[in-house]
Amino acid sequence: MMTQILSIETSTRVCSVAIHQDGVLAAQSSLYLEKSHSTRLGTMVNELIASCELGMQDLSAVAISGGPGSYTGLRIGCSLAKGICYALEIPLISVPTLEALARQVRPYVRGNPVLCPMLDARRMEVYMMLLDAEGGILEDIHAHVLDERSLSERVAQGEVWLFGNGAGKAAEIIDHPNVRYIPGLTTEARSVGEIAHEKFGRSEFENVAYYEPFYLKEFQATKPKKKL
Repeated sequence: MMTQILSIETSTRVCSVAIHQDGVLAAQSSLYLEKSHSTRLGTMVNELIASCELGMQDLSAVAISGGPGSYTGLRIGCSLAKGICYALEIPLISVPTLEALARQVRPYVRGNPVLCPMLDARRMEVYMMLLDAEGGILEDIHAHVLDERSLSERVAQGEVWLFGNGAGKAAEIIDHPNVRYIPGLTTEARSVGEIAHEKFGRSEFENVAYYEPFYLKEFQATKPKKKL
């Protein structure tokens, strides 16, 4: 029986969904609009499943980009994924957002650079991790405040590739010939689905009732400005 995995990516402003059939991308739909997650995600999922001539009951699992990233975006994606999994009694798979970003770059790697996916975390802070060319973790996901000394030890040893929506800030202040900045790379559900297919084969599933996204930092609400 063919494995049908629905993947949901809502960790950034990009709202993206994909279907993989036995690990092969069948369809993907993405919106690059701010705050589109709450109004469009459910419709995008329904339309994508219909475009593949499937019904909800045909899904084998739902995968989500599990963070870090936008608190609100992660909550929306997580809520929908858990609802589908609970209703259909199918597994929930969580894929770290930064690992999914790195998966997009790996097919183009030549040599042995250090891969450094970065997500914007306000001001000069980013969420980042370091991986080798094969996807092995060199430094796990963490928050980092960028300055001129960031990544200095890694850069001194060889090429470091920076990508993701936080990498532009690093490219402005890290000046070294071993730094390669890859612009325009955005989060996409297709890379979430690729990793999810591997995790499905290993039965690496989440507890649907108790799963929460990996926010990395506590949510901080901002107070509205007082009207004059």
